[in-house]
This record gives sequence, structure tokens and C-alpha cells, in this order.
Amino acid sequence: MTPISSPRAALLAVMLVSFIGTVGIALPYPILAPYFLDPASSPGLTQFGGLHPKLLLGIVLALYPLGLLIGSSIIGALSDIYGRKRVLNITLFIAALSYGGTVWALLEESYLWFAAMRLLTGLCEGNIAIARAIAVDLHPAIDRKRALSLVFAATYAGWLVGPITGGYLMLYGVEVSFIAAAATVVLCLVVVAVGISPDTNTPAPSGFWRALRQSNSIGLLKDVSIRPLIVFHLLFSLALNTFYEYFPLWLVEAFGHGPQEIAWLSVSLSLTMIITSAFFVARLSRLASERQMILGCVVMLGLLTGLLPWLNTWACLLVFTLMGATIALENGIFPAFMSANYGHYGQGRIMGLLTTNFCLANVIMALVGAALALLGGRWVIWCASVLFFMAALWLWWRFRAEPT
Repeated sequence: MTPISSPRAALLAVMLVSFIGTVGIALPYPILAPYFLDPASSPGLTQFGGLHPKLLLGIVLALYPLGLLIGSSIIGALSDIYGRKRVLNITLFIAALSYGGTVWALLEESYLWFAAMRLLTGLCEGNIAIARAIAVDLHPAIDRKRALSLVFAATYAGWLVGPITGGYLMLYGVEVSFIAAAATVVLCLVVVAVGISPDTNTPAPSGFWRALRQSNSIGLLKDVSIRPLIVFHLLFSLALNTFYEYFPLWLVEAFGHGPQEIAWLSVSLSLTMIITSAFFVARLSRLASERQMILGCVVMLGLLTGLLPWLNTWACLLVFTLMGATIALENGIFPAFMSANYGHYGQGRIMGLLTTNFCLANVIMALVGAALALLGGRWVIWCASVLFFMAALWLWWRFRAEPT
């Protein structure tokens, strides 16, 4: 645990790291598909081994979340042992090097090196679990729901700014976006150096590999009281990723929307999430108990998602806004609930487990969603709704079996 001499300064630092880091993560997103599918792009990268460019693109797109899945399961836990600032600095430094390696791969037209760098970048950027762990470490100086909601607001803002910036940087060459991403990581290192106090905890003498085996986030599943909550979170994450990944497809099929219309609906969703996280989560969370709020948010998301295929464009805009607020509220309350009840295992391990769960859901829906999409976009949206209701039903059953 990192000592916090000034909680507000530390929270501001973590918010900046979350925002800047997410911008860096999101910068390359809008450029990879156009680059790999452009016949004029580097044949060494886009025609490697005689494989189809779409297949090569799919491999590259899968490697980053795979790295994130692995990294988030261990990096947060390692920060409990070796210190938040120490592990954050190391992973940020390696991430900067990996972005530099990506630029080198583009210049040298090396697909294998490019793929390896995307995997390494994802692994290092599992350090988002550390940022969230630092936020909950601030409790009680700053309420954990308030701290987490502000960190999530910064993250949502990064996802809003990053793709737009990356799209414009593409005009100057594909490698420029990765250079900019490396620069954002270096800026994060500066923010961590200035805003977060040095670690004071002494690493356990058991050794790195033993600590990795014994203290990774996956090991928390040995606790039978955590497993049902992680099942709920996996179902919730599956539903959320289904919606995130395939609502653009549904918009194209249902309304013939192009990139601009889809972008504006995405902006409405993101802006509502940012505003709700920044200003309203702490207040709204007091309307009922944590359990009631978590369950109510998931039921609301199931209802709103299920309504979408029946609505017109303007009604969809309203629903997207309501969904953004509800997602932000759920994401502010549930991690705080897990932190309060299981933080004795280490906040880094808890935040790492939740991040791992979300990444696992992302990978699953990337594989399963494509098959569902063959049935039509509306069926994928209804699938998301069903998953939300399954998560709610599972949680209701679990909470009913326990005392409040």
C-alpha cells in the first residue's frame, strides 16, 4: 500500500494517469483496421505468411486484450506486495518501450514483432488495477465510492478523446499514433513521480515467482464467498461487452447509420457516464443499500437494452443517455462493495480480479458475438439484455440466501 501524504493530490494524480493512460490505449484503435485493410499498406505486415489481412488483423486485435487479461490478474496483486508506485513505474516504463517497439515493427515491416509488442503492451497496461487500488486506498480520507467514480470518469474521458485523436493522427502516418501513445505513457510516469508518495512497504522475502503463484488475483476464487459475486460480475461484463461491441452493427442494420451518427450516439453514452461518475455516483448511491443499488442498476440495464430494438432514433438517444448513467452508477458501486468486503486480501488483488473478469468477458464476446451477429444485430442486443437479467437473477438469489 502506498502512503498518501495528500489524498486529494494522490487522487488527482491517479485520475490523470487513468485519463492519459486510456488516451494512449485508445489512440491506435481507429487506425488498425483501415491500415490492415488498405491494399497500399506494408505487405510485410498486412500480407504476412500469405494470410488474409482480416485474419492478421484479428490476431493483432486479440493479442492486446489477451495481454491485458494476463497482466490484470497479476499486476494488481504484485502492487500489494512490492508497492503501488514501484510496480506502476515498472509497468509504465515497459509499456513505453513496447510502444517504441511497435513503431520499430511498423518501420521494419515486421508482423511478428508488431504482434509481440501488442501482447506486451496489453500485459503492462493491466496496471489499471493499480490505479483503482490507489483510489480505494484513500478511504476514509476520501470515500471509496467517490474516489472510484472519479477514476472511472477519467477513464471514460480517455476512451472518448483517444480514438478521436488517433483518427486525426492517422493523417500523418500510422506510426505517429503509436509515438503519441508512447508519449502519453512517459507523461504518466511524470505524473506518478510527482503526485504519488514513495512506497514504504518491504517486499516479502518469499521471492518474486512464489509471490506470483500465491498472491495472484485468480487465487481469490478459493474463497467460496467471492465466487458467486465473480459469477455475477462475469455475467454483467458479458452483457456490457456484448452491448459495447455490437451496438454499432445494430445501428447500421436498423437505421442505416453511418460513422457520424454512430459517433454521436457513442458520445452521448460516454458523456453521460463521465458526468454521472464525476458528480452523481456518491449522491445516488445513498438512495438505497449497496445491494439494492447494484441489483436495481442491472435490472434497469436489462430493461433499457431490451427496449432498444423497438425504438426510433431519437428514443434510442434517450435510452443511451439513461444507460450511460446506469452503467456509471453500477461501476462506481460494485467495485467499492468488493473493496469494502474483501479488501483484507489486498486492494490490488481485488481490483485486478475485477479487471481480469472484464477482460475475459471481452475475449469471450469477441468470439461468440460474431456468431450471434449472423442472426442480426437486434438478436445480439437482446442477448445483452438477457445476460443483464441473468446477472440480476443470479445476484438476487445470492443476496436472498445471505443476511443483509
